[in-house]
Amino acid sequence: MVLDMQSQLQTEQAEKSRLQQQLDYLREQWQLLVQKRFGASSEGLPGQGELFNELEDALEPTADEVAADQTVTYTRKKPRRPRIDESLPREEVLHDIADEDKVCDCCGHDLHRMGEEISEELEFIPATSRVVRHVRPKYSCRACEKHGTQTAVKIAPVEPSILPKSIATPSLLAQIISAKFQFGLPLYRQEAMFKQYGIELSRQTMSRWMLTVSDKLRPLYQRMHDILLKQPALWADETTLNVLDVDKSKCYMWVYGCGTDKPRPDKSPNIVLYDYQDGRGGAHPAAFLADYCGPLQVDGYQGYEQTGARLAGCWAHARRKFIEAKTVQGKGKSGKADQALSFIQKLYGVEQKIKDDCPAQKQEKRTDLAQPVMDKLKTWLDKSALQVNPQSLLGKAIHYTLKQWDKLQVYLHDGHVNIDNNRAERAIKPFVIGRKAWLFSNSRGGAQASAILYSMVETAKANGLMPVDYLMMLFEQLPLLDDGDDLDPLLPWQINADKNGQSN
Repeated sequence: MVLDMQSQLQTEQAEKSRLQQQLDYLREQWQLLVQKRFGASSEGLPGQGELFNELEDALEPTADEVAADQTVTYTRKKPRRPRIDESLPREEVLHDIADEDKVCDCCGHDLHRMGEEISEELEFIPATSRVVRHVRPKYSCRACEKHGTQTAVKIAPVEPSILPKSIATPSLLAQIISAKFQFGLPLYRQEAMFKQYGIELSRQTMSRWMLTVSDKLRPLYQRMHDILLKQPALWADETTLNVLDVDKSKCYMWVYGCGTDKPRPDKSPNIVLYDYQDGRGGAHPAAFLADYCGPLQVDGYQGYEQTGARLAGCWAHARRKFIEAKTVQGKGKSGKADQALSFIQKLYGVEQKIKDDCPAQKQEKRTDLAQPVMDKLKTWLDKSALQVNPQSLLGKAIHYTLKQWDKLQVYLHDGHVNIDNNRAERAIKPFVIGRKAWLFSNSRGGAQASAILYSMVETAKANGLMPVDYLMMLFEQLPLLDDGDDLDPLLPWQINADKNGQSN
């Protein structure tokens, strides 16, 4: 009887423990949803980017250290006037007093000009349109006409054009493409905008133009693709896309690239290439990356395992899961999630210190400064994994980090690799923002054209060019080239474009 009662008690305790874990899980999910719905979306932490002096001290952060990480000092910023570019043309308006007032009120002597006060206002002139009429005089021989002799009529050749027999000029095409793919303005809104200026330009016409233009840009896109595969390190990401004529609920736009958001001092290329595919299978990145076997920075998606690349993990994804776990701890409370975030902050602190170093220096300093932190964090994760419910948000964060551990260490041994994949997320963001406006693509061809045009716009931005100026230059130069001509002078990182769109 005692054994039966003991067995029954153990069963009840196990059931109670199971129900308590389920309750804790539901409570965490509710708190997380509340945070996502009403809380701040920033993942930044107080003190992020700072390099702590105690990198080789205690195994776990102390309570004082964790509390210090949570202390935030808010300072109110002084409002400042908007900065006006010095290169903008300026029109000077003189506001002077009348000549009869230029005498002293006390003694009557003439006043002298002792200085001046200058203030500036910014005037905006709306875009203007004009029609360019191309007139080609035709010439014939009257003497031959009198004698009935046939003679050839002479006329100047038609100027090369990116869209022959079309009213579209390079500037108009560049404006339409930039408005949609840089600023997310759908074609139906552009149609309404043009109508206000007395221009009847239907969205169907603009869509056909973009399909044709994207086909003309495909060789340049392929050249960028070839150069991309030769780079020392790449990154990738993907997001969903709704395509109406594809019998699937979700299609995907993939993005691949190298480099940073801004031109690099060593003039290395910054490339951003989009690639549309009907699905999310690993065969798609494997085909796009072909024989590339260098480091590829990605999130935890298993599909990238099919590539031949050496996958590098993303510490931002690992940190995000610990931030979610911190959210459900309760406001003002500290716990294990804070300890993990403190370690990760130290890793980011190292990156802040070495951000301007060359790849070789980065690798050396990461070995000296970040490797000890990684070793301590690994010990802490192994220990905490045995103490935390694996179904909780904290448990999931710990097990995700341990599962990705080998990939998360890749950046330590290669200075070309970043600590996270945030560059890829920033590259995919313009597409995601634009998708909220135009919602879907009608066809595969439209989605593939969008991939090429997005690639041109984002690669131009990454190399410090104004997309509208770069596109205008492309549409002027491409018709002048013959098949087989070298396209490298048209690559964004190999041209010089000033702010007025002129190129050399």
